[in-house]
Amino acid sequence: MTTPADLRYTVEHEWVRTPGETAGSVRIGITDYAQDALGDIVYVSLPEVGATVAAGAAVGELESTKSVSDVYAPLAGEVVAVNEGLDAAPEQVNTDPYGAGWLFELVPTDAGHVDELLDAAAYQATLDA
Repeated sequence: MTTPADLRYTVEHEWVRTPGETAGSVRIGITDYAQDALGDIVYVSLPEVGATVAAGAAVGELESTKSVSDVYAPLAGEVVAVNEGLDAAPEQVNTDPYGAGWLFELVPTDAGHVDELLDAAAYQATLDA
């Protein structure tokens, strides 16, 4: 399992990359650990662009051959982009969770909250516990 050092993480297995492609945004996806635990992703439901989300709120779902799992917003903010490529190729969440398999971008209500998320070492420690 890979845990890139340049990302921030949640205990719910989401990652956050700063900056995102849109000015002031962060990019969000699920970790390598999460995609492996879910199995083959066959469908992705993401929040609508323009939606305001609360930190910790369920904002979408990932359906795999094993189960359906919620996607949580790691930060409060406004959704400014979703990965539309996942409609046709949801398996990218499995094959490239930190790249082509990203889920959505949001502009955080408070960008300082990114620093409150887990760094790679702290996230890895939750997996090893």
